[in-house]
Amino acid sequence: MSTDKQNAAKTMRLDKWLWCARFYKTRRLSTDAIKSGKVKTNGDKIKPSHMVKPGDLYTIRRGPYIYEITVLRLATHRRPASEAMLLYEENQDSKSQREQLAEQLKAQNAMLPHSQGRPTKRERRRIIRFTRKTSE
Repeated sequence: MSTDKQNAAKTMRLDKWLWCARFYKTRRLSTDAIKSGKVKTNGDKIKPSHMVKPGDLYTIRRGPYIYEITVLRLATHRRPASEAMLLYEENQDSKSQREQLAEQLKAQNAMLPHSQGRPTKRERRRIIRFTRKTSE
């Protein structure tokens, strides 16, 4: 029985680990991400009950960003973000590609026109007058 407890301390469910490592806000979100194939190991799709152990390699897709990480430690509880970052190590290539993509997205966003928000009552009346003239 003591060996079962020792083995349990050396492994952890993937969905719980992703939640503890703060990749996802809830365990439900981490479970859904795993089921939809956004979390892979060696390019293979896995289940939320997959057991994580230190030294495992995972590829995690969150939005447009891809994280390639190595598990360093397991956690028993969800801790602050500064402690959660100690649970894994990100591949340098992955980190540089992610930062480069963030720069590109920021540059693209800067070039897009920004709206002023909802039109004021006065602007809305002008829009209505303009559309009625063109439709008649």
